[in-house]
Amino acid sequence: MEQAERVAGGLRARYDAVRAFTESLCAPLCAEDYVVQSMPDASPVKWHLAHTAWFFEAFVLGQRAGYAPFHPQFGYLFNSYYVTVGERHSRPRRGVLSRPTVEETYRYRRHVDEHMRALLDEIAAGRHLDLAFTIEVGLHHEQQHQELLLTDLKHAMAQNPLRPAIFGGAPPGRRGGAAGELRFVEHADAVRWIGHGEGGFAFDNEAPRHRVFVGAFALADRPVTCGEYLEFMRDGGYARPELWLSGGWDAVVANRWEAPLYWEPRDGGLQLFTLRGLRAIDADEPVCHVSHYEADAYARWAGARLPTEAEWETAAQGALAAAGEVAGGAAPGEAA
Repeated sequence: MEQAERVAGGLRARYDAVRAFTESLCAPLCAEDYVVQSMPDASPVKWHLAHTAWFFEAFVLGQRAGYAPFHPQFGYLFNSYYVTVGERHSRPRRGVLSRPTVEETYRYRRHVDEHMRALLDEIAAGRHLDLAFTIEVGLHHEQQHQELLLTDLKHAMAQNPLRPAIFGGAPPGRRGGAAGELRFVEHADAVRWIGHGEGGFAFDNEAPRHRVFVGAFALADRPVTCGEYLEFMRDGGYARPELWLSGGWDAVVANRWEAPLYWEPRDGGLQLFTLRGLRAIDADEPVCHVSHYEADAYARWAGARLPTEAEWETAAQGALAAAGEVAGGAAPGEAA
């Protein structure tokens, strides 16, 4: 019983925190902001709020006898790609759903929260412990959608000529000083452990932990800065097909790429659009919002290449070890 209470208590605290944070991200929005879908790959804010509630309803509450869904058609509207649980509304047309209203969407979340808290009380009493892992998955799933919500909202606001600032206050400045000279850290060839091991949460595609041979490589000790990327642009990076993969060059031509997403020419220079409005580009901050194609072209221009997954994980584990932290899941007696 003590273990059940401990599991339920931890889940309840995290559940309340995660759900509240999702809604805090929406606090500055007006009703019109909730329904905009700026491209087929994005979703309206309202859809994210309802979908994350639907996940708990479908995969946790729906596994209990006697639970009645909030609305019989919400499963169709707010399923994403879970094909085993039924048909779903077309993703590119999520932005045409003026109903349910924003207010009803929040009522849906309240309904799910009420039943989830009752379920957590039952888990504390030793019942339905088999649902604890799925609740954990649901919390990580909602945290993923917090990032997606902001990403989709930013793209939507960037389509507006007013360039509205959603969050108040001046755009925060970068923390820290100058980026410093870029150095490459060498890693010897070796058989490496990669993937998630025992302990802590991970999605199924992060496991199993296994060994792979990783050839010798060197990885930059910091991200590429905006200033460095500007040098690539000034050297004609977006006008030189020899730097690009064929699909990337097709994208450059078709989309008329000339700079990273959200970089805009203003007052004779370049500015960056953020959810706090436009601000000057900081030459020492990491460059963001570049596609894989852009990153690959930059690396080729710089006389380098992008790291493989195994190389990146090798370097990351080395950084953790250097910082005195444990690289989770390292096999006993084996070098990470």
